[in-house]
Amino acid sequence: MGNTSQQKTTSAIDAHHYTYQVRWDAKSKQYQATVAELPECTAASPSQIEALTAVETEAMRRIAAMHAAGIPAPIPLTERRYSGKILLRIPPELHRELSIAAATQHISLNRLIANRLAGGAADEETPDNQSDV
Repeated sequence: MGNTSQQKTTSAIDAHHYTYQVRWDAKSKQYQATVAELPECTAASPSQIEALTAVETEAMRRIAAMHAAGIPAPIPLTERRYSGKILLRIPPELHRELSIAAATQHISLNRLIANRLAGGAADEETPDNQSDV
């Protein structure tokens, strides 16, 4: 993560703000905990709480090691700034299909795609967000 806009000084990072996931792994019969911002930090335990606690402790250790090495820790995902813009490549056939759907609903292609990403229900509405029914 060489982008300085996505990094803070390690001492300013609070490991509690990172994005944690705890899930059951049927193969190992344990809960697996991970940190989205630090993919190398993992922990496993028969207890959800113990897995979360262990991975959080590992994240704090990793942040301290990064700080000692002069390496900036990644900013928590929830504290990053997002532009709201993404570049998306899709097959031409899908582009055509989406463009036609947007035109028939009298909304922009951007709005149609945003609505579908948000859950789909909103793309069935007219531009003023009123149902046709």
